[in-house]
Amino acid sequence: MKDNKQEFLFDNVNYKILLIGIGVIALGFILMSGGGSDDPTVFNEDIFNFRRIRLAPTMVLIGFGITIYSILKSPKK
Repeated sequence: MKDNKQEFLFDNVNYKILLIGIGVIALGFILMSGGGSDDPTVFNEDIFNFRRIRLAPTMVLIGFGITIYSILKSPKK
């Protein structure tokens, strides 16, 4: 009988790095949320703080870089 072992496209390490990258992207979007005002006539300055303007987009870009790295990383043979 022929042994049909299914092989994955990536190694286990690639999938772990990919999940870490997706987690960093999700964390970046969570850091971006909030800062709104309940009253539409009142302007809230919290929307322009460091976390939403610098940190969160940087986290998202780093997460995209990690996921691209996990896709391009060569599997060990």
